[in-house]
Amino acid sequence: MRIKICGLSRMEDIEAVNAAMPDFAGFVFAPSKRQVSFIQAAALRAKLADGIIPVGVFVNEHPKLIQLLHHYGSIDIAQLHGEEDEEYIANLGVPCIKVFKDTKAQPTAAEMVLLDSGAGSGQTLDWRAVQAPDKLWFLAGGIDLSNIERAMRLRPFAVDVSSGAETNGKKDAEKILQLVRLAHNS
Repeated sequence: MRIKICGLSRMEDIEAVNAAMPDFAGFVFAPSKRQVSFIQAAALRAKLADGIIPVGVFVNEHPKLIQLLHHYGSIDIAQLHGEEDEEYIANLGVPCIKVFKDTKAQPTAAEMVLLDSGAGSGQTLDWRAVQAPDKLWFLAGGIDLSNIERAMRLRPFAVDVSSGAETNGKKDAEKILQLVRLAHNS
């Protein structure tokens, strides 16, 4: 099972993910307590280990900014949490994960989808009601060490963890390591 550790904002976070080697690392550009600037993201990305795919998290961002971040290598994939429509996705020219705050994804041109209870809410979806999309999909929202194995039983392409990899609002290297081991050993 693949795993994304999201909300990286400090060099210590990069060191922790480099030690654990998740499949994806998320940088939040949307307003959030985990938000990073373009300059911070470039510096963090420069230290990210080869083999970890950087993902930028956006809400209704101007496409040119996403394209620039992609062009300069700060991100490989854009994760879209807003009202970005199909025309926006088709014209972006950057691989996308379209987020649906529901148990079912709608048809989309995005390469992947993510089912989430709500950006940064830390609440889980009603996993009994999740309808697996017919494309690669991520499961997010409230996943932590206590429930990651249950989340993985839904067989998503990847699980996406943010607050579940934290202690007192900061990324926790030991939790990251345990989460990645659980995902990769499933």
